[in-house]
Amino acid sequence: MRNTQALLLETDFPTIFRSTLNTLQMNLGYLCNLSCQHCHVNAGPKRTELMDKDTMKTALAVIEKYQLEILDVTGGSPEMNPHFKWLVKQARALGVKVIDRCNPTILLELGYEDLVDFLATEQVEITASLPCYLEDNVDAQRGKGVFKTSINALKKLNEAGYGKTGSDLVLNLVFNPQGPTLPPEQTSLEAAYREFLQQNFGLEFNHLFTITNMPIQRFGAVLLAKGQFENYMNVLKHAFKPENLNQVMCKTLLSVDWQGFVYDCDFNQMLDLPMAGRQRHLSDLLHHDFSGQRIETGDHCYGCTAGQGSSCTGVLQK
Repeated sequence: MRNTQALLLETDFPTIFRSTLNTLQMNLGYLCNLSCQHCHVNAGPKRTELMDKDTMKTALAVIEKYQLEILDVTGGSPEMNPHFKWLVKQARALGVKVIDRCNPTILLELGYEDLVDFLATEQVEITASLPCYLEDNVDAQRGKGVFKTSINALKKLNEAGYGKTGSDLVLNLVFNPQGPTLPPEQTSLEAAYREFLQQNFGLEFNHLFTITNMPIQRFGAVLLAKGQFENYMNVLKHAFKPENLNQVMCKTLLSVDWQGFVYDCDFNQMLDLPMAGRQRHLSDLLHHDFSGQRIETGDHCYGCTAGQGSSCTGVLQK
């Protein structure tokens, strides 16, 4: 697989600095039951990298030290980490909001039948990937049959109270473009999702997040193979909006890889772009506060600042 890293690190992206940390985003491993075309971490069923419990304990100590508000867990399928439930319980006991970046098909896999009830009991907020509301588009991006399985899993979440009017169980959906284009306007797309899913499947959800595809890892390799990398970078750069700089997620979030090393964001993690030019570990956070330091940037950062802006909670200009 061709790597876009060397094409991204020489950049004219503006200098930005970290503010106060409130979110720890932890990648619990690259193991996943799917291998999606747009996946920027190259997750899949054959990956073996998984975070151990000692690393999770260090993360919980960091959460306590800095009184962080949010633990955002991702993967792969984070639920496939054998310590997933333990981590969630420990974080919730600290009063921390837990977000599970969930590939909904995992909820119907053998051995995960009790997962919906567990997530509901712990009041975990679910951000579920559904890159389109049309079956052919989803299956083209994620694999044959994934759309129907995802719909059935979302129905199961609705039955548990997720996304329902009057419920405090939050279910958000995530849209990714099919190719090298910016996402459409989030509010109108959310309305279209809501109408289609309600009318055709009786599904409800709280919010739709549109997220720009990053030109790294698997998606970056596809761009290179198709000769689309340069054109896509031009799209991102021409759509750059400086007002998005104040709201990029890297200002208040730290990304943690499965080994416990920390990065300014999930995308820097995948590019092996360490904080302040040197590798840092969660344990360093117990002794050093990284607030105010310069954030490592590259041309991929234009993906977060193009158009409406992009973050793990959707657009920046809401």
